[in-house]
Amino acid sequence: MIRVVAPMAGITNAEFLNKVIPYGFDVATLGGYSLDAPTIDASRKIIERGRGEFDFPLNEIFSHIENEVDSIKKVHKGVKVSANVRATTTRPIIDVGNIRDLDIVEINCHCRQKEIMDIGCGQEMLNRQDLGDFISEVADNVDSEVSVKIRANVEGTDTLELAGLIEDAGADYLHIDAMRKGVFEADWKLLSEICNNVNIKVIGNNSVNSQANLQKMIDTGVDGFSIARSLISGKLDFDIAGF
Repeated sequence: MIRVVAPMAGITNAEFLNKVIPYGFDVATLGGYSLDAPTIDASRKIIERGRGEFDFPLNEIFSHIENEVDSIKKVHKGVKVSANVRATTTRPIIDVGNIRDLDIVEINCHCRQKEIMDIGCGQEMLNRQDLGDFISEVADNVDSEVSVKIRANVEGTDTLELAGLIEDAGADYLHIDAMRKGVFEADWKLLSEICNNVNIKVIGNNSVNSQANLQKMIDTGVDGFSIARSLISGKLDFDIAGF
């Protein structure tokens, strides 16, 4: 079972991850990071309205990620490090995927902040006609593994169909926030359906806030799970090591 620290904008840096990895995590996710001029500008607009967000200029972002990876690897040599990233084109994502010692580059098709979606990134990526080609271009040109993080049950999309597309495009992981609009628990049924119909490694996200819900997540057949909000304090109130 793969245990992942999920990205939280403005929080999951190396300092934070080094503190929470000892709770039993196998993968630590940096980010989410904006990698090109449009996404960096969008991030700054988000910051201006009071939401936490990473903010690095173009001439610093890649060296920053490299340094963050090194900071984690020095302390936790056996842990995979992932970077969750956003960009309007593949090139910056490929550049991150080739950073020395980065294990996984994660394409963010998940963020639903308006400023990010307005430029066709984050959750809006799910509506791209060329999404499969976008993922394939990254997968074919990086040394790292490739993860794609998506949000389930987005209006106008078929989540199961997207899962198949992401698998066919050559990604190694499907990281899925199994949310349901208006429901404060993961869509366990959808996760089970996805796991029964794809061979890609599925990382389930959402509602992993207790051992009981963690068991529900595992029972869907996922290959791993990720935790974000339950770690926001830097502490985890339930045990994951036995799963």
